[in-house]
Amino acid sequence: MAFSVMVGCGETYFSAFALALGLGPVAAGMVASMPILVGALLQLAAPLAVARIGSNRRWVIACTVVQALCFVPMVWWAFRGHARLWELLVAASLYWSAGMAGVPAWTAWMATLVPDQLRTPYFANRNRLGQFAVFLGFVVSGLVLQWGEAREALLAAFAAMFIVAGVARLVSTACLCACREPVPPAPDATAAPAAVPLAQRVAGALRGMAGRRSGPIVAYLCCFVFGTQMAAPYFTPYMLRELGFSYHAFMLVFGTSFLAKALLLPAIGRLASRVGPLRLIWLASLAIVPLALLWLPSRNVAYLCGVQVVAGACWAAYELAVMLIFFQEVDADERTGVVTVYNLGVAVATVAGAATGGLILRSLGETWQAYATVFAVSCVARLAVTPILRRVPGT
Repeated sequence: MAFSVMVGCGETYFSAFALALGLGPVAAGMVASMPILVGALLQLAAPLAVARIGSNRRWVIACTVVQALCFVPMVWWAFRGHARLWELLVAASLYWSAGMAGVPAWTAWMATLVPDQLRTPYFANRNRLGQFAVFLGFVVSGLVLQWGEAREALLAAFAAMFIVAGVARLVSTACLCACREPVPPAPDATAAPAAVPLAQRVAGALRGMAGRRSGPIVAYLCCFVFGTQMAAPYFTPYMLRELGFSYHAFMLVFGTSFLAKALLLPAIGRLASRVGPLRLIWLASLAIVPLALLWLPSRNVAYLCGVQVVAGACWAAYELAVMLIFFQEVDADERTGVVTVYNLGVAVATVAGAATGGLILRSLGETWQAYATVFAVSCVARLAVTPILRRVPGT
């Protein structure tokens, strides 16, 4: 929950911070997407770090501390009143690198910490509490920004938010320190991958996935992310620039999605227990396909909040399904490699999708019609990749 407060106060407002510093909507989209690719590339070195340290737990804790420190320069830029685009990209890249580098080790650690029979209800409840915390951080931050904007102290409000985000990450680090590591990584299991060059390690993981069900699963997830990221980085500039929303309205619309996720996750968890994660991701993906188009008929806040309720339910099901797939549908001997390749593939898809959407947006003049075109193309791309999921047994 402390981690989720950081997400609500910090990560979700990176694009808005770029806009507040005077950068344009395409630059805001770059801040929301390009650092993810850098993080995915750097996380390839995580097995070497785990091998050197000899503990998944200690590596994860080190990554969370680095992630907390990434808010320090952002606070400074907010007080200074300006920052260059490359500075924001570097800070955001370090943030995402620290976060993503810990994911494979965290996944392996949690697989030994949470018993098999408890995983579905545990992670459903964990996600629900996390979404409540994201909602809390996001809403409070939106109110703070509205207060700051009214008093011509918008950047000072961003500084306060990022301070809270960094402290929340340190609190989550303390919670991680309190968790034990029942099964540390075996020396031979970490030293062997670490000795292999990064390119060969990724190629080996890809070859291993080709003959297993994890191959088409990861291929589908990455292609689906490409489609969604054509539009996702541009929802914030669409609301703040094109629709002219206040931070209060922006907070209300976006926060509704987090609240819907939190309220509906118990029911989604029960559905996941009945149908399994593969069927759940199939249902969630089909429901997500047309969501971007629902932003276009009206700029009424109440209507968009209703859209966000539907979106929150769909994305909650999708995110829970993805998490359960890696724990239940991917063999333990390939889990770390699959998660590493997945992170890299999703990062490439995120940047490629955002770049495609940004090119369309810029070429059409960043008008309402340009945003509508980006959202429509995104929906078509999401639908076009669904046949890949049909190749996975059990969907």
